[in-house]
Amino acid sequence: MNASSALTPVRPPLSWRSVAWKATVFLSPVLIAAGLFFLRQVEVARLAQHVLPNDGVVPAFHLVDQNGGSFGTQQLLGKIWIADFVYTSCPGPCPMISSRMSETQKPLRDTDVELVSFSVDPQHDTPGVLRGYASKLNANLDRWKFLTGDRDTVYRLVRNGFKLAAADGGATGPIHSTRVVLVDRSGTIRGYYDATDADAITRLLADVHHLLKEQPPPSSRRS
Repeated sequence: MNASSALTPVRPPLSWRSVAWKATVFLSPVLIAAGLFFLRQVEVARLAQHVLPNDGVVPAFHLVDQNGGSFGTQQLLGKIWIADFVYTSCPGPCPMISSRMSETQKPLRDTDVELVSFSVDPQHDTPGVLRGYASKLNANLDRWKFLTGDRDTVYRLVRNGFKLAAADGGATGPIHSTRVVLVDRSGTIRGYYDATDADAITRLLADVHHLLKEQPPPSSRRS
């Protein structure tokens, strides 16, 4: 035996316990993620069987989107859409609300459902500010609009149209609802979901899929 081979350490063979432990560490996050996705899909399917309420029609509105263009009920005519109410400098629940709205983009990407975020601080949230906010959320602006406009017009729409809270909170910032609203193709409100609830998005997606069956896209109806 030469000197070099004598100094070379010999690695003991890996035991089956060691291999199994390493495989478990590597696979556990993948399996957990897959399991959670499966459970959400099961829950969505279960919840999709119930009847959606009818909570009144959203009145006609015309506001300004993140690109400075006119946007309102005319552009949403005949579409299912989801609305939320946030402002870009919000220190409270708005980041959570917007994040949960963003979560709906992937599961709804093969539908014609649109997302609409209304700023409850329209004086600060100019189109440029909203565009930057949308970028941070990786928003698909073909399907997700961020709206601003005259404050009184926005507040009147939120209070009288969506039947939710909206008020000037002074130095503490606007007071607004954390609920997300589902609107059908006729402009009728079909559901409210508190974005601070852990299962809000699951219930929302279930109701969206229910509504898509109840009111399929025009192209599907023609085929």
